[in-house]
Amino acid sequence: MSILTEVLSWVANSFMLPVIVLLLAGMLMALVELGSFCSSYLLLLKQRRQRDEIMQTLRAGRQIDPGNLGRGVFARHLRELMALRWNNTHCEKAIFDISQKYEHELERARYIMKVAPMVGLMGTLIPMGPALAGLASGDIGSMAYNMQIAFATTVVGIVISGVEMLVYSVKRHWFKEEIAGLRYALDLNGVDG
Repeated sequence: MSILTEVLSWVANSFMLPVIVLLLAGMLMALVELGSFCSSYLLLLKQRRQRDEIMQTLRAGRQIDPGNLGRGVFARHLRELMALRWNNTHCEKAIFDISQKYEHELERARYIMKVAPMVGLMGTLIPMGPALAGLASGDIGSMAYNMQIAFATTVVGIVISGVEMLVYSVKRHWFKEEIAGLRYALDLNGVDG
């Protein structure tokens, strides 16, 4: 029985280095994603007024001039629908494709948001065995070192998950708003084809 538990302990301890590497890579990815998110957010704030003007034009029932739409993402997608001459079938497919692209973009954040705490928990539990062994043998230095690793990995996993949850939540809202605007434009201008 002791051989089995030692093998199990050795297997669990062998995961420590990959867990730390994954957490450091995840933290780097989360910081890059946060920077990209902030940049996108500033750009979106500039484009939001332009999109609101387009939506007011649509609500008023006036024609939209493709040349006056501007450069924003919403304007580009609206131009794509106009190029399809508001044909319901083709425009629905284009909106579906845009929606799928957005879902794909959100999927990575959703995945990391779920996996990061699990990896952090692994980083917490793996050094707890050696920490308890150090406590039992009176090696307080070893125990303190392992406990430091345990708590640090937990914090990093939670921070990664928190960043990804912020990015996921806000982007999901942006994307839903844009898809709703495109569907509204199609409902107002669509023609059967």
